[in-house]
Amino acid sequence: MKRAIFFAGILFAISLLGAQAAPVKAGFAERDITPTIGMEKPGGYGKSYNRFLHDPCKVRAVVFDDGKKRVALVGIDALVIRRVNVQNVRKKVKEMCGIEANSILIGASHSHSSGPTGMILPGEFDQADAFIQELAYVKSSNADSAYLEMVERKLVDVIVAADGKKAEVEVGFASGHEGNVSFNRRFRMKNGQTHTHPRYGNPDMLKPAGPIDPEVGVIGVWDKKSGQILGCVVNFACHATTSPGGISANYPWYLEKVIKDVMGDKIVTVFLNGASGDITQVNNQTPIQMKSGEGMAKIVGGSVAAEALKQLWRMPRGTEVTVDAQQEVMRIARRKPSKAHLDAARKNVKDEDFKKKEPAAWTFAKETVLLDALIQSEPVRDVEIHAVKVGPAVFVTTPAEYFTQFGLDQKKAIQFPYVWPVSLANGCVGYVPTEEALSPTGGGYETRLTSYSNLIPKAGTMMRDKGIELAAKMKADPEPEGKKLAPFKGTGWKYGNVPPEVD
Repeated sequence: MKRAIFFAGILFAISLLGAQAAPVKAGFAERDITPTIGMEKPGGYGKSYNRFLHDPCKVRAVVFDDGKKRVALVGIDALVIRRVNVQNVRKKVKEMCGIEANSILIGASHSHSSGPTGMILPGEFDQADAFIQELAYVKSSNADSAYLEMVERKLVDVIVAADGKKAEVEVGFASGHEGNVSFNRRFRMKNGQTHTHPRYGNPDMLKPAGPIDPEVGVIGVWDKKSGQILGCVVNFACHATTSPGGISANYPWYLEKVIKDVMGDKIVTVFLNGASGDITQVNNQTPIQMKSGEGMAKIVGGSVAAEALKQLWRMPRGTEVTVDAQQEVMRIARRKPSKAHLDAARKNVKDEDFKKKEPAAWTFAKETVLLDALIQSEPVRDVEIHAVKVGPAVFVTTPAEYFTQFGLDQKKAIQFPYVWPVSLANGCVGYVPTEEALSPTGGGYETRLTSYSNLIPKAGTMMRDKGIELAAKMKADPEPEGKKLAPFKGTGWKYGNVPPEVD
């Protein structure tokens, strides 16, 4: 009996040794997805086209492997990525290298100067009549089928390539602060409502209607053998609407450029946009004329990069990092326009004189008619909420232009050292405002009913709470502490442990 207990103890000890976290591995990769000049430039409700090239658009990926599980974090220089495309990519990656579908996070940067991954997908309105199809395919912003196929192919390739490049690494985590380049664009007005971009000097403007999130979340990854930095992940909340001119990754290109200039051309920067549905680079309260286009892209991207670099230089590193992922697809209903609203929209959208006199009102009439067609075929949306853990950090996603307050709520509620929301991840259901923004005291551009944005008022709260719930199913790793100093021995610095000399 004693002999059996002895051998059982030996086997248990061996099993404990085997259960210890294996040295974490990670690999980075990037691929080009720059659209062709002349393709549509998404970001509005009408047609717009890319006419020249400013900088390339890319997909960038990192795969973390703790010996038991792998997760992939992927950033794409795109306005949006639709759920069907994400599902196609996940299926193919699973077939090619075995990474599970719910372990792959794909976040769009929301660049307004990138390629045609949206707004309307090919075939999305094929069930509607000819007039509706004309509104959708001829008079609205559309994705390009050939471009989408290329993007899906490059997304698969970049994830598989990152997985193939895995090596033993040291990983660090840090939280920085950049509070001078992002601003809430929604303001309380004297009439008791909220307006988007009321502009400086507006006498009816009172105060911002919501917060910003100035946190710069950073993960740094170094090759364990050579000590060379391989890549980083950066999370920051701000619309990518600086638009430096032409085809561009927008301000994330300057984020990447500055980090490469300092850390070397081989470093890959995976950018994941935070909860930024009501946050842009435009300061409606400044009396100073702000830079626009390229100048503002440099300011936002360069400032976030500078903060990320500061954190990369100082963060402690470790090798005991575990990964995990939780996912759930919610079913959330669209909100419907009233009969009077829909009747007026149908009348106005067919009125050419109205279109000439009131082009903005005509656009939203068109969007109301398109929304009604979508409700007929899909009254309830699939909304994926995803939580991906990397060591002491958790990325909590929504497929939405998600209002910043929700992300701050998640950061407060989730028991992880680092909580980084990711908006427009794994799909797109448009703007998701707070319930207050959709109340009588709310209002503004983000609350308009369109074919793009239309979920019920409580959708944001439902998504917030589900993200908190999924994160609670996982446990954070301890933060890396760096190498400990040896116990003090001997004396202090020989040049310094002397009395003063005054002779």
